[in-house]
Amino acid sequence: MTQEMVLDLMRRGMILAAETAAPMLGIGMVVGLLIAIFQAATQLQESSLNFVPKLVAIGLATTLLGPWMLDNLVQFSRDMVLTMPTLAPGMQ
Repeated sequence: MTQEMVLDLMRRGMILAAETAAPMLGIGMVVGLLIAIFQAATQLQESSLNFVPKLVAIGLATTLLGPWMLDNLVQFSRDMVLTMPTLAPGMQ
């Protein structure tokens, strides 16, 4: 196993993690920003008003994007298992 192979595996894993987490984080940020603008405009400072809409939006996004996220994770895992024999060439 060379240094380039390790770096490539790490890079692919980090990209997969970012791609998987990005939709949830983005939706949470957008909903949080909209709620913050609403709270600033109405001067309504209720803590549950910030938490509940984010929870609902992220739950809906997980329901809609969950199969895509799981498919990406399963494909990455499958690729890693299939490339294991080539990672240690002297161990065959």
